[in-house]
Amino acid sequence: MDPQIAAVLVPLLGWAVHGSVLAHRLATARRDPLTGLHTRAGWSARAEHCIRRHPAAAVLLVDLDHFKNLNDTHGHAAGDAALIATADRLRAWCGRNGTAGRLGGDEFVAVVQDLAAADLDTLTAALHQPLPYAGRSLPLAASVGTCRLAELPVPVLTDALAAADAAMYAVKGRSRRGSRSSR
Repeated sequence: MDPQIAAVLVPLLGWAVHGSVLAHRLATARRDPLTGLHTRAGWSARAEHCIRRHPAAAVLLVDLDHFKNLNDTHGHAAGDAALIATADRLRAWCGRNGTAGRLGGDEFVAVVQDLAAADLDTLTAALHQPLPYAGRSLPLAASVGTCRLAELPVPVLTDALAAADAAMYAVKGRSRRGSRSSR
């Protein structure tokens, strides 16, 4: 090979490899390593895009109920299995009409193009299906808060997340009151 060509190609090859490594690191940073869902940063970018394109979009916040108890009783591997199952169920429910993410811990988030078409009851039922784990059936439950962007004065993701969070805590509060009164 001509030394002049090699002098030009070697640095270009180095930059190409470096760029590829950086692109891989960025993609990895935008995915939760346990569940494979988007992290907050990766999900937020997709959610903003969905909100701009779909005026009937909705944001959901999902929090697993009694997750600490599951971890303490059955171990962290069972907790990880519950997180993975929840992620899989949320991802399947979103399908091509939305994007799911994991905010951290046992909190998940989703944005869908149209909540009316997405059937929230199906998601709730899926999130409450028991988890087969180590020859046992572990109970799973989740509280889901929703915010339809059309209900906000200005359809901004941060406001939608805050409204979905408040709705989720209201659901969580109702289920706790309900479980106390049934004892």
